Amino acid sequence: MAVNPDPKPGRWILPLVILGMIAFTYFFVRSLPEASPDTTLAAGDTSTTVPGGDGSTTVPANGGTVDPDAVQVYLGELERVSGELQVLNTELVTVNTGFDVEPREIEFSDAEPRMEATAAGAQTLSDEVAALTAPAGLEANHEAIVGRIAVAAQAADEALSGLQSTDPGDLRRAAVAAFTSAVADFEAEVANARAAAGESPDA
Repeated sequence: MAVNPDPKPGRWILPLVILGMIAFTYFFVRSLPEASPDTTLAAGDTSTTVPGGDGSTTVPANGGTVDPDAVQVYLGELERVSGELQVLNTELVTVNTGFDVEPREIEFSDAEPRMEATAAGAQTLSDEVAALTAPAGLEANHEAIVGRIAVAAQAADEALSGLQSTDPGDLRRAAVAAFTSAVADFEAEVANARAAAGESPDA
């Protein structure tokens, strides 16, 4: 009777199966196409920064982007308004000073229509600023800017009312000073908006 040299021949089957699975897996993985370098991975709700002007512009977390052209148009309008406000401020201070000095350099008949024009001009500028659409990310700055120029328009109107009233001049002078202060505050808020948009102060 022949003797089986290996009484448990089945014990080699499992290692052979495992070796076959490893070999199959190796060749299968190598046959897969490589990942494209242009593949975009999904990101969370985060913000990033992209170049804009001389600085950077924040990209909203909702996936929108800041339009640099819209920012430039918006800031350009604010600069225009700022320049016109300075002209109105110079006119208002000039009329107020000329009306107060002795001997009087500007009579009431001249001071009243000039102050009326200043008040009307300030209100027009205030309405124009309020009608502007703030670019994404500058909404809070825009609210502050609208508030400042509204104060200026109100002060110009109060200066006119003071001139037309029986007040000795205290209300008119206080309103003129308030107008000058509001114009300075407006310019400061415009500078804040420019900084928030990533623009240099002298851009």
